[in-house]
Parts: sequence; C-alpha cells; structure tokens
Amino acid sequence: MVTCPECESAVVPAATPVIGEIVECGECASELEILTLDPVRAALAPEIEEDWGE
Repeated sequence: MVTCPECESAVVPAATPVIGEIVECGECASELEILTLDPVRAALAPEIEEDWGE
C-alpha cells in the first residue's frame, strides 16, 4: 500500500507491482508511478509530453 501525494489516500498496487508501473488513485484519479519495491514507493507519474520527432 502506498499513499497518494495529491490527496493522501491509500492506494493499493497490484499483488506483484513492477517498477515503472502506473497505478491510479481511486480518490483523486491521479496517476502514480511505482518507484521502488522494498518498500513500495510511488510518486506522481510524469505527464506525457508531445513528441515532435525528427
């Protein structure tokens, strides 16, 4: 279980979380990215930026 940095509610990741996995907060719908597994830690997922390509 991790705490949402936006609304401080408890967020339960999948049974076997993976680093880089995106989970959604049920209270505020923020997207959180799993950063570490022991202990499980999450932070706000970065916004997807436009890819201009080259």
